[in-house]
Amino acid sequence: MRTDTPVQIRLEDYRPSDFLIDRVDLDVRLAPHDTRITARLGLRPNPAGRAGAPLVLDGDDLTLDGIELDGAPLSAEAYAASPAGLTLHAPPQGPFELTILTRVDPTANTKLMGLYRSSGVYCTQCEADGFRRITYFLDRPDVMAVYTTRIEAERAECPVLLGNGNPVEAGEIAGTGRHFAVWHDPHPKPAYLFALVGGALDRVAQDFTTMEGRTVAVAVYVEPGKGPRAAYALDAVIRSMRWDEEAFGRAYDLDVFNVVAVSDFNMGAMENKGLNVFNDKYVLASPETATDGDYAAIERIIAHEYFHNWSGNRVTCRDWFQLCLKEGLTVFRDQEFSSDMRSRAVHRIGEVRNLRARQFPEDAGPLRHPVRPGAYAEINNFYTATVYDKGAEIVRMLRTLVGADAFRAGMDRYFSDNDGNAATVEDFLAAFAAVTGRDLQPFARWYERPGTPALAVTRAYDAEARRYTLTFRQSLEAAGPPLVIPVALGLVGENGPLAGATSTSVSDGVFVLDTGTATVVFECVAEAPVPSVLRGFSAPVRLELDLTDAERLVLLRHDTDPFNRWQAAQGIAMRLILEPAAPGAGEAFADALGAFLDGEALADPAFAALVLSLPGEGEAANEIAADLDPDAIHAARTALRKALGTRLRPRLDALALALRASQDAPYSPDAASAGRRSLANACLDLIAAADPAAGTEGALLQLREARNMTDRLAALGVIAAIPGEAREAALAAFGATYADEPLVLDKWFAVQATIAEDGTPARIAALSRHPAFAMTNPNRVRALIASFAMGNPTQFARADGAGFALVAERIEALDRINPQLAAQLLTAFSSWRRWENSRREKAAEILNRIKAIPALSRDVADIAARTLEAG
Repeated sequence: MRTDTPVQIRLEDYRPSDFLIDRVDLDVRLAPHDTRITARLGLRPNPAGRAGAPLVLDGDDLTLDGIELDGAPLSAEAYAASPAGLTLHAPPQGPFELTILTRVDPTANTKLMGLYRSSGVYCTQCEADGFRRITYFLDRPDVMAVYTTRIEAERAECPVLLGNGNPVEAGEIAGTGRHFAVWHDPHPKPAYLFALVGGALDRVAQDFTTMEGRTVAVAVYVEPGKGPRAAYALDAVIRSMRWDEEAFGRAYDLDVFNVVAVSDFNMGAMENKGLNVFNDKYVLASPETATDGDYAAIERIIAHEYFHNWSGNRVTCRDWFQLCLKEGLTVFRDQEFSSDMRSRAVHRIGEVRNLRARQFPEDAGPLRHPVRPGAYAEINNFYTATVYDKGAEIVRMLRTLVGADAFRAGMDRYFSDNDGNAATVEDFLAAFAAVTGRDLQPFARWYERPGTPALAVTRAYDAEARRYTLTFRQSLEAAGPPLVIPVALGLVGENGPLAGATSTSVSDGVFVLDTGTATVVFECVAEAPVPSVLRGFSAPVRLELDLTDAERLVLLRHDTDPFNRWQAAQGIAMRLILEPAAPGAGEAFADALGAFLDGEALADPAFAALVLSLPGEGEAANEIAADLDPDAIHAARTALRKALGTRLRPRLDALALALRASQDAPYSPDAASAGRRSLANACLDLIAAADPAAGTEGALLQLREARNMTDRLAALGVIAAIPGEAREAALAAFGATYADEPLVLDKWFAVQATIAEDGTPARIAALSRHPAFAMTNPNRVRALIASFAMGNPTQFARADGAGFALVAERIEALDRINPQLAAQLLTAFSSWRRWENSRREKAAEILNRIKAIPALSRDVADIAARTLEAG
């Protein structure tokens, strides 16, 4: 449905469905342009619903071919049907079966919601409300049914037919070239978890035996010839299954678990019961085509979707307002998995950088909303960093508050109490209240309050009494009672952590702030300390603590908390970017980094690479509340990179040489090897900042000799930032080398889209005409257009407005093809009110132009209205 006025759906208006569907028998006869679906629904009135209510089923762009009630055709007067819905005026007041025949055109479905055909493969995407594009249905998560699905297709086109659950039957259709497969899922599920896949696919597989003794056939399906690239994804599935048993006691519950990679997909992946459908960029990997970051993302997203089997599928959400209940919880679970598979400290820093880069700006902008929103107009627009990442931080805080053992007991209780049900945030917290006896109502405010709290810290030291006092004050723009904030902290002296300092307010290194203001007193403090506050980033807040650079360097040298060591370096760098001083102001910082590298770089290269990396331009922009000038930030950061590279040059050269020698071994995506590559490439980047000629020479050498895509792409990124013939030749050669590798070309598109030069809009216009680029493929659009809009602030927010106009043009074109993707692109404008006046005026003009587009999709109309209306 397309509308200029999005309609608000409110949590307070929730009421149970008037009818329930206990059984769904589907017969899906696949054809490229005329797929026929027969749905036999076993319905009954809901005792909790309205007695005598009509049956109103959801639809979206459907064609009704027939309808029967208990085996008999319905008269035209008994129902009303349109592409957007089906109403049975006087349904039976007892159990009944409704048979619905519909037709859809999968090939024409460029929205990639419902049933569609991608590169010759049929697949489905039904979250949040795509099932209504397949058949008329009660398309809401609290209506759960047992599904049996028969899939039929031409064998030559679709030798593989997959559905939810377990395979129960397969065979040929006599006298035709068609065949069929029947799948049965014994676990009741909402329609958004339905899936089917049909196509010519290769299979890689491995059996897994659960802790309950069940043998599970685990398989990954990919495009023909790409089976070897699925090996890492398959291994990640097996490791995820084993980890979930060990960490959460959750065993898999079907005889098969299938993962399918498709090339056209709006999301990263989808957790459909027993049949996870993935964007192929999160499945396919080889050293020649995938970076270390790609391998880590595959591992994380494979785990995320598998973990949904319990936190999302076996226990689903009652309504879409509870989306954080499955997504935030599962993000927390995948973060814990990745931390166990890799470096916990390094992974935590990455989580927080992502939170600050994506969620903090969302909290500060016009699209701000609570983790559990109170209303929405288009649910697809609420798959946000707030729901996912801040939702995960709330779960992490809960574990900090109750302790690891009680947290595990609470999770066991939650799964046990709600297995097979559609749950709410209240159900989740009730499980922990039951096992701990704690009142968690004050903590529940985190789910309801929008915005990022500020945590201000002041300090005082009484040398005579050897007493140190920290005063904490929390504030939040949204009015209301205080939040419960766990503050992990410690004290650090000139030579290391202060021994003997004690406080009755601190338990296991954590102070719980549950009032507006509170004071923590430490006794037996031998010297004036540097406070290490919010260790491990124990709460998603903005910390206001006035540390000097000298104090930050004490933390960098001596803090036992890796996060705050890294944060200390970031704090100095951020100040130098936002408050450019006289030449030489960063020399003390460079010398401190040099001493750090001398002592620790080779011992923990991954952590050293993070310490050496400066805050990004987007991170710096997030610290500016008004009159934001992206050009000024870019210039300041560029100058700081040059200064650090120049001062550290001898160390960088020596480190790069030592690390390059260690890369002669065969490629491995393990954390230690990836860390060495990360530090070596960080060194190359700073060398190039100090000496572009030397950087170009080193990068070209690395491009020629690199044995893996990580080093090759890093070198290309360095060259791309240095104008000249060498850059253009390198870019052209890379594009030609990987002309038949779409996922590698995505990296090539992205590198060029983020070049911070005036010619980039023209470059993007040319790349839009590249044979490999297609507006119908979300990966291509994200690589080129979203990389420009989200990752190139100087060119997107150009003073002449050309960057805004370029993206707006693509949004308008996309809205007719894939509204969900168009709406995602439009969020690039969410910080428009913070830009300086001329940019702000041009952005407002563009936003109003988009809002006025005739027949705008609900997705884009919602984002445009919210972005403009928030003052």
